[in-house]
Amino acid sequence: MKKYDIFEIMGPIMVGPSSSHTAGAARIGKMARIIYDSDITDVEFQLHGSFQTTYQGHGSDRALVGGVMGMDPDDERLVNSLALATEMGINYNFTLADLGFVHPNTVKVVFTDRETKSDFFITGSSIGGGKIEIIDINGIHVKFTGEYPTLVAEYNDKFGMIAEISTVLTRNFISIASLRVTRDESIAQMVMELDQPYNDDVINSIKAIPEIRHILGIKPL
Repeated sequence: MKKYDIFEIMGPIMVGPSSSHTAGAARIGKMARIIYDSDITDVEFQLHGSFQTTYQGHGSDRALVGGVMGMDPDDERLVNSLALATEMGINYNFTLADLGFVHPNTVKVVFTDRETKSDFFITGSSIGGGKIEIIDINGIHVKFTGEYPTLVAEYNDKFGMIAEISTVLTRNFISIASLRVTRDESIAQMVMELDQPYNDDVINSIKAIPEIRHILGIKPL
């Protein structure tokens, strides 16, 4: 028998009619902002599946825009987020997209740097009860919930890399809650959800490992 989380039964505290289309959308937007970690001027929301038909009626548009502005699902400003974004000079638009074989409540959030014209994107799914999964960061396939401190490492695939990174965490008394590794030819990506928070020393120690190409620290929602 499946065990149900209390939020699957009662739902999260939120502004809006739907935990999946409002609360989940706001959390995807906010996590996208945390990961992007830069000033936001232009953002596109590519809507997949049920988001395409419900994003206005269920307030997903306001939730997503409010999320990338740092608002939580229970923030009363969500209802006015579109106007607030315009006042702040943030250009936003919503497009319909087929993102492939993903959860029906999925959105790709594309940030564009106005000066360099370069794009950075995050893809996330609202999986029910206000919970989310981030499944892609700028082309790196990942899977994490945003509920834990999370490290995303990209490195040249080499024997012993998991042990080297784990050693850094052990020295800092950090245990791993979950770990997922994917490989694309000679490049590997590792996603680690942690039981304890990391600090800059942890990031810098991992970054100093010769085979590390990129390391991203993501603080929980």
